[in-house]
Parts: sequence; structure tokens; C-alpha cells
Amino acid sequence: MTASSLAHSVYDTLGRSRARLHRHAALGDGMRVALWSNQRDAVGYLPAHHTISLYLQGGRGTFRTDAPQVHGAPGKLCLMPAGHQVDWVVGEGQVFLHLYFEPQLLGPLVLRLLDREPREMQLPELNFAEQPQLAAIVSRLHLLDWSDDCQRLAANQLGHAAMACLVQSHMLRRPAAALRGGLSPAMRKRLIEWLQAHIASPLTVGQMAAQVALSEHHFAHAFATSFGCAPHAWLAARRVEHAAALLRQKVSPCLDAIAAATGHANPSHLVRRFRQAYGVTPGQYRAAMALQAGDL
Repeated sequence: MTASSLAHSVYDTLGRSRARLHRHAALGDGMRVALWSNQRDAVGYLPAHHTISLYLQGGRGTFRTDAPQVHGAPGKLCLMPAGHQVDWVVGEGQVFLHLYFEPQLLGPLVLRLLDREPREMQLPELNFAEQPQLAAIVSRLHLLDWSDDCQRLAANQLGHAAMACLVQSHMLRRPAAALRGGLSPAMRKRLIEWLQAHIASPLTVGQMAAQVALSEHHFAHAFATSFGCAPHAWLAARRVEHAAALLRQKVSPCLDAIAAATGHANPSHLVRRFRQAYGVTPGQYRAAMALQAGDL
């Protein structure tokens, strides 16, 4: 997570409250997980990130001040979207797991899973909801040792699975409004297909803009409007994802070949980008995935 988001995070706020932090870990890709307990407290959040909260123990005396009739319980789940003010009254002792993730992580999933622009969709608030599929994914995080490289990467995969579940089952269309600017659905589809086909090549904004017949300036603005990030940032993330997919293969290529196949200048460039995203080197990731596959 970025320093700016942590400065306004649920994690940071709980750290200043009566809550006790039992363990936590950065999972890479803008995700963090934490296990907390708390009792007899009052806490308010205005987070810069999204938070999934799963109650593992207790919680029956806990409620939101704007919905005092709805109380927590083991297995209940809350979703606190970024930018939504939420105030809580905490009753009896409770243990809960938090998964925090940056809002921009949902953009590629919205594009891929829903074929819609991120700005068209929004996350709802969930208040002590019964969501068995999502709760089952999040609860598995609690069983992992986040200090172990292999299990932390398994937690990273669970975090991505939780976000995919949110996008597929819970995302809502924003109130009907004319979307201005951006790329048309046909342009967006054509561009994504072209980028994926040329992910190993050194690409320029000019080449991307030419695929949709726009000037470089107009294209950069339209891309950011539709994709929620700059072209180079979107492409860099997809390249690291592709590298991770190659590393998960039963017989994966050597690092030089993976760097070449994913558009990285050299293995050192790949290692630097990969560590920034996943918190481990490609070699550590490959070993962890091989060990995990052997355990299945």
C-alpha cells in the first residue's frame, strides 16, 4: 500500500484505538491483511482504501451508529468502500480479520470480468452480511502463516480471489449518467487485444494511440478516463501478471526468457518490477508456487 493511503487507513485508525493487533502482513499488489481483537470501544473510519471485515469470534454487541438494529456475529462480513464514513460501537470481545486493498485494483477486474469501465461501477457497503462465498475465501486467510513466503503468496492469491468475487457478485452500476470522454467499448476491446498480443514488445503511447486513431494527448486522457490509470501503469501491471503466470507453469522458462516474453528490458528490470508487486523475487515466487502445487 502507498504511504498516503496508510495515513488514512482503517489499519492506522485501529492502531490508535483500543484494538489489539495480533498479526499483519503486506501481501503485495496493494493488499494488506490484519488480525485484530477489540472490545468496549468506539471507532470511526474514513478510509482511502477498501476494507473487507470478517468476524471470527464475538461481535454480537457491535453495530454501526447509523444502523444500530444490525449487529455482528461470527461469520458475518462487512465491506467498507473507500471514502465512506463509518462509525462503530464495539461491544463484547471480538476477533476479526481485515483485508485492505487499493481501489485501483478493481479496475482491471471490472474490465476483464464485466467488460465495463471502472467508472461505471461502484462497490456497495455491506453491513454484517451473510455472504458465504466471499466469507469462505476471506476466512482461509486466517489459517495461513503470513510470515512464510509460500503461504503469504497463497494469501495474495486469496486476496485476488476475494476481489474477483466482489466484482462478479457485488459490484453495482452507478446511477445512470452520461459518461463523457474515454474510449468507446469497441476501442477499449480492440486496444486490450492489441496490447496483450504485443506485451513482449517495447511499446509507445504513440503506437497505442494509433490503434484507436487518436492523438497521443487525446489518447492518454481517454485511456486514463476509461481504465482508471495511465497507459504505462496498466501495461506494467499486465506484464508482471504475465510473468507470474509463466513462473507458475510446471516447467517454466528461464528468467531471461520470461523477461523477454513479458516486455522487460532485462532480468534485473523484471526482478525489480516483480518485487515491487509481490514482495518477493521471481525465483522465490517460482519456488513457493512449486511447493504449493506439491502440497495440493
